[in-house]
Amino acid sequence: MSRERPEFIQLDKGDDVPSVRDRLSFFHGKRVLLIWPEDGTVLTRKLDLVLIQREAMRRAIQLALVSHDAQVTKHAQELNISTFETIGASERARWRRGRAKEFASRFRRPKDSPDPDELMPVASRIRVEETEESRARRRLTRAIMLVALLLVILALVYVVVPGATVTLNPATSIVTTEASIIADPDAREVDIEGATIPATRLQLTIEETSTIPATGSQDLGDMPATGSVVFINQTNAGVIVPVSTTISTSAGTPILFRTTREVNVPAGIGQQVEVAIEALQSSAGEVGNVDSGLINTVIGTLTESVAVLNINPTSGGISRTITAVSQTDQDRLLATVRQQLQSRAYTEMQPLLEDSQFLIPETIAIMEERSDWTTFSAAPGEVADTLTLTMRATIQGTAVNERFGQQIVFAQLARQIPRGREVRSETIQYQSGPVNEVFQNGQVMFMMIGSARVESQINVGQLQERLAGRSVNDALVYMLTELDLEPELTPRVEVSPDWFGQMPILPIRIGIRIERVMP
Repeated sequence: MSRERPEFIQLDKGDDVPSVRDRLSFFHGKRVLLIWPEDGTVLTRKLDLVLIQREAMRRAIQLALVSHDAQVTKHAQELNISTFETIGASERARWRRGRAKEFASRFRRPKDSPDPDELMPVASRIRVEETEESRARRRLTRAIMLVALLLVILALVYVVVPGATVTLNPATSIVTTEASIIADPDAREVDIEGATIPATRLQLTIEETSTIPATGSQDLGDMPATGSVVFINQTNAGVIVPVSTTISTSAGTPILFRTTREVNVPAGIGQQVEVAIEALQSSAGEVGNVDSGLINTVIGTLTESVAVLNINPTSGGISRTITAVSQTDQDRLLATVRQQLQSRAYTEMQPLLEDSQFLIPETIAIMEERSDWTTFSAAPGEVADTLTLTMRATIQGTAVNERFGQQIVFAQLARQIPRGREVRSETIQYQSGPVNEVFQNGQVMFMMIGSARVESQINVGQLQERLAGRSVNDALVYMLTELDLEPELTPRVEVSPDWFGQMPILPIRIGIRIERVMP
């Protein structure tokens, strides 16, 4: 029996054999410890213990006692029942298996029992006296049987006891392939040989609005700069300076001005008169704003008669342009909105995909756009700071089932697997590659890449049979020559017991452990 924790039965002074047997009925196949009370019970006879022990054996109960009663202890020892002083001692010690019968020895036989010789005439069998020859033959037979039994035991030990563990590293490698797959909307099933899979066309009509700053301009005309100059008489006679007399600067590119009215310069050298001026149209705008002293040249017939000089700077010259819409703005905004429509269509088509389908981005295209679906907020040349476009279009895209493509990739991978090796299914990886071409008929050619780890196949049952009974060296030679293993890793063989020196006879006693090496 196992050494599980025993069940305890605390006896009372009034307990008798029937009550104890009833209490034992609650346990079956257990270890039960009967605990005698300190002041004893009525269970003091040996017969009581015999009856209790029989009930325990009938219920497969292993019995032991805790008692200080010397008589109970004596009877228990005669019945081979373990007795202990304390409960703790019962948990530490080994229990004996009791017996339910009491056999009397020849010395305790009753005095009036008959002699065996007196029973000979009525015995059912009469023992015949053995001769010396029969005794020798009997001894020889026993010796032969003993030797045969020993040989059988040794043979069983030789066959059953030895064991071995073989650790192998199957050869592994990585295979990859790139499959060029055609997704055809008109196809109804996967064509492995033709590398063609069905495709699904998705179509949406959506609207998008976008705004950009206008980059064109419109010229409203430049405002000329104005100011005043002083004409200085260079003669002794009076000089008339007509309206619109042209004067200019002399440094760099000449900036031209004209007088706005006619004036008379008094006679006498050094006589002066001031008159208002404005920039000519060719010098209009901000360029006409010049500093004092820069206007110093008279153009025309009065060059020798008068000199000119602006005492104060001129001002008020403005170049007037405003922002307007250009044709470039419209073209740029149209291209932007078209791109936004395609991006939005790609997003809105995702919920339409079935399981394992993916949308090929390169197939997203505008199938229909109409003039009444395209509205600009301003025409080219119109004054505006921004340009807005509201556009509706019908977008179409092509979706394919990734699993269909994986079937083709796996078929091409399978063709590359070396003979005698198999694919580790958990290592297969697929990756969608670039789109090579989109055809006019809606077909799409794209790449899909696949990779997997393959390793040599090892028939464990066959290998166990081939290694059984071989020496360890012979087993290593067989595995190195007949199995496809990693070239730099030698098989490891562990034999038990160590001194056995060869592989077990029984194939089932050879354990095969596979260790996979990541390439």
